[in-house]
Amino acid sequence: MPSDLHMHTAFSDGKFTPEELVAAAKAAGLKYIAITDHDTVEGIRHLYENGLYPSRGIHIIPGIEFHAHHPVQEIHILGYNIDIYHRDLADKLNEVTEARWTRFSEMVAKLRQEGYNINETDVLTLAGTSRAISRSHVGRVLVKKGYFPTVREAFSAVLEKGKSCYVPHFRLEPEDIISIIKRAGGIPVLAHPRMVHDDALVESLCQRGIEGLEVFYPKHDAADVRHYMEMAEKYHLLVTGGSDFHGFPTRYPAEVGVFTVEDKWAEKIFRVEKALG
Repeated sequence: MPSDLHMHTAFSDGKFTPEELVAAAKAAGLKYIAITDHDTVEGIRHLYENGLYPSRGIHIIPGIEFHAHHPVQEIHILGYNIDIYHRDLADKLNEVTEARWTRFSEMVAKLRQEGYNINETDVLTLAGTSRAISRSHVGRVLVKKGYFPTVREAFSAVLEKGKSCYVPHFRLEPEDIISIIKRAGGIPVLAHPRMVHDDALVESLCQRGIEGLEVFYPKHDAADVRHYMEMAEKYHLLVTGGSDFHGFPTRYPAEVGVFTVEDKWAEKIFRVEKALG
């Protein structure tokens, strides 16, 4: 049976509710999944507090995906098997959430100044359960209102770095993220290393407390997989992989189960599910 260790729900910037994601994963025949929402564990908490985690027929690994600070490159760090009720983690996530809300408010204000008729309520309504409000939510509102045909074009025109309505993202330092994940009992893993676009930086992170490397990823070709597998072996890191599933038809993969990894990689990080709190 296959597995997927990188998936998002509507509690960050995914389309599916946690229940829908679990149901889709079961229907696709997945054995292990990891819910790794951006800067939040609310999706896993929702499942647990509604008696849906652990779930019969599938193993769910509680996770998260942090955006790390770097002046040039995009660094994402996954945390697996975290204690979602850990005090230090909760405090830091509250800080990140507050910064996200301030950021999206500033983006909306800039867009309104440029003549785009959107407001904070539009974004919050579209975001639904998500507390991790992001540029993608703002972009989807712009598409919904007919200003751009796709979110990608909205980003290219006004929302990406260097464009008129871009607002810098508050991000934690990589070392802080690694420390927080470990203090919460988790395993810090560098996500999609090719997308960092700087292998020297990737190797530096591998020596600064990272315990795993996301070798298998939709944008990694066969050569990338070999390269990062060798790097994982060099630094004695766990190997992981996942689809980065969000559930939108314009973003690959559009369906659960299209991109998966072998169970053996999930088994190395899975811990027996037990009561939380």
